Amino acid sequence: METPENLVRTEFAPQTTYLNSASVGLLPARTVAALHDAAQSVADGRPLDMFADVEAARAAFARLLGVPAHRVAAGASVAVYTGLLAASLPPGAEVLTAEGDFSSTVNPFHVRGDLKVRAVPLEEVAESVRPGTALVAVSAAQSADGRVADLAAIVSVARAHGARTYVDASQAAGWLPLDAGAYDYVASVAFKWLLCPRGVAFFVVPEDLGGITPLFAGWVAGERPWDSCYGPVEELARSARRFDESPSLLAYAGARHSLELVERIGVETVHAHDLALAERFRAGLASLGAEPVPAPGSPIVSVPGLGRRQPELSRAGVEVSDRAGNLRAAFHLYNTDADVDRLLDVLSG
Repeated sequence: METPENLVRTEFAPQTTYLNSASVGLLPARTVAALHDAAQSVADGRPLDMFADVEAARAAFARLLGVPAHRVAAGASVAVYTGLLAASLPPGAEVLTAEGDFSSTVNPFHVRGDLKVRAVPLEEVAESVRPGTALVAVSAAQSADGRVADLAAIVSVARAHGARTYVDASQAAGWLPLDAGAYDYVASVAFKWLLCPRGVAFFVVPEDLGGITPLFAGWVAGERPWDSCYGPVEELARSARRFDESPSLLAYAGARHSLELVERIGVETVHAHDLALAERFRAGLASLGAEPVPAPGSPIVSVPGLGRRQPELSRAGVEVSDRAGNLRAAFHLYNTDADVDRLLDVLSG
């Protein structure tokens, strides 16, 4: 009988106690096999149709985030899409951000030089939207410590003030149930919780395409890509595909299989599993006299002062991150209670 547990056992066999999905997710066996087949096809001079993989990945991501595929652009980097969005704003526009958010989410707004960029504590983002705010840009979950943004409150206040919303879902898509249709723009890499190879990212735009100029539009952005290879593109895609980057085809050849696996297991199932493991770790930390950064409802647990122990943990076969002196553990679908207990055991030694 196929159950989520059986699927996970079939697809993952890490050689370490791997608790670092906030840095990079493990590749499923089916994805590794697809990458091998795609690479071999190129070596053999019979390349597979990997553009079909791009479309399958786009469609799977769209289903996972509850939007139609025509609202999803396929690329490789959140920073590129943040930059595209930054370029669309008029001089002097105000962008509201969260303090300490990931640089790919905020830095392109600063690089413009002629935008008013405000940063406030994550918990104060909603109350800090004001008349004249053009855009609120925030990560759904903070990379450094896992804190989850109150997106419902942010969207409600932003709409009341006529501001648009931009959500970076890189640390949320794959474990946190999200309705991308609730926001104006959503970007996400896929090599973390979505278990894809690096080189895959997505950008969700409104039905009206958000008034963004596709500044880097190349032939893949054409309504008929193969008729758009030479000279100016006669007609840009009528969908979000006008914002496609020329795809890293090998990465997408694997990505479609990772995304389909996450779909098959179900984000709600992953969500419950991941949070239960994080709560087990938080409870164990209390017995060690350690206190994590408060991040309710998150599978990312950040513990101040313990980041220095990351090398020791790695030598013991336990993979976590050191972020600004904090130990960051991230629990995902391939982790078990035994993984949590192993981390606690090494920390107690």
